[in-house]
Amino acid sequence: MVDISFLSGLMHGNRNWRNVVRLVHASDKYKHGRRMHLFFFWLAGLFAISGLCGPTLTFASNGFGNGDDEAAVSHLKEMGIELSEAADLDPLLERAAGRRLVLLGEASHGTSEYYTWRADISRRLIEEHGFDFVIVEGDWPLAFRVNKHVKHLEEPRVETREAMRHFTRWPQWMWGNREVKELIRWMHTHNEELPEPKRAGFYGMDIYAYEEGIDDVVTFIDQRDPSAARTARNNYRCFTRHRDMQAYLQMVHRTRDHCGEDIEAVHQLLEDNREAWMADDSVQFVRAWQGSRMVIHAERHIRGNLTRGPESWNHRVEHFYDAARNLLEWYGDDARGIVWAHNTHIGDARATDMRNAGMKNIGQITREEMGEDQVYSIGLGTYKGEVLAARQWEGSMELMQVPEAIPGSYEHLMHQTGMSPMLMLFDDPEEHQPLLQPRGNRAVGVVYHPERDATQNYVQTVMPLRYNAFLFFEETQALTPLE
Repeated sequence: MVDISFLSGLMHGNRNWRNVVRLVHASDKYKHGRRMHLFFFWLAGLFAISGLCGPTLTFASNGFGNGDDEAAVSHLKEMGIELSEAADLDPLLERAAGRRLVLLGEASHGTSEYYTWRADISRRLIEEHGFDFVIVEGDWPLAFRVNKHVKHLEEPRVETREAMRHFTRWPQWMWGNREVKELIRWMHTHNEELPEPKRAGFYGMDIYAYEEGIDDVVTFIDQRDPSAARTARNNYRCFTRHRDMQAYLQMVHRTRDHCGEDIEAVHQLLEDNREAWMADDSVQFVRAWQGSRMVIHAERHIRGNLTRGPESWNHRVEHFYDAARNLLEWYGDDARGIVWAHNTHIGDARATDMRNAGMKNIGQITREEMGEDQVYSIGLGTYKGEVLAARQWEGSMELMQVPEAIPGSYEHLMHQTGMSPMLMLFDDPEEHQPLLQPRGNRAVGVVYHPERDATQNYVQTVMPLRYNAFLFFEETQALTPLE
């Protein structure tokens, strides 16, 4: 096992690169594959979110609640909407429908209700309000293969379950589950009779499948200009020639040189040929163009671990925003999209202790760049239940029990209302004074230890400022994996 206690210090720059190299070499897990570095990047972010980076917000001494609990519960009872039928979501849809981006969160990557309710909201936004795409916290290259199925662009045609086999990366249950399958199948059917420009798309905004992204880019260029493809392949080799990303980071640390400019040159090649290659095949050009941007952000994300602070985390979420924004541009001036990601990504980071570590997220960036009137952010959470997760990065999937929420947390207050499912609408944060003190808001990752839930899985939050709305469930069930 690796001693992970250094990670919170890493976020402050209290350790140097030699500590990272020594600990990575000490890890038996590292011997199992190239992607161990992702474990460190994710975990560094998780520990920073968990409040280990010295938050400056005013928190209660127990770290989970702040303010008058009785007044907060009374307020929730007065303002909360208990949901009993589909029409009860109408107030939420009315508010979200006019925004360019609707951000749909989740408090874990393994809970059925989060997926089914987000799917229901997404279907209504697409069918009733003409939304153009769903973009999820999955890798761009892999999700684009599913997008071809959704939009009837694949050859040969396959069944939905077969199309979803492209979700090959761990944790497979995150997208390879029945709940997502039903949404993909519905989108495929919904699009069947529509002209191609009107078909709703399904995309990914994550960066970890950069090898597949490189293959997509080089293949696209090679079909149009083999000489340019050789140049692109050589440029990418600056990045991929290393036996793994630890070796790449060692090289960058030793030489103070990196491959960022070589990778960006490939994207410039696509830019220089945009008009001609778009006219030739617009679908594949978008796939390659955003794929090349994904590789740029992936390299920055990896290299960011050599610097002090939150750079690695922020480069990843910058691609989240980049991919969503570019899809809006590809679809046209009136385009609107739906984002699926963890609450830690879609809830405005400025209303959490993430801000004190300098960490941003797509919830913050979209509000800043597009305007708060163009974005609608919906968080989801539970009091207790089941979840699919693993006990270590790339570990085996387990069915785990999520314990009852910590007293003083938002989930515990909502539990005391006796209302579930419950919808809270935060149209004007000033109308929610009893909820404006920082409290814990649960966040469960793909790596989870229920016995440590109370100390590691709460983000200090001012909920009415973090979200536009919040959906609460008293007790939730685990996702149903396809395999």
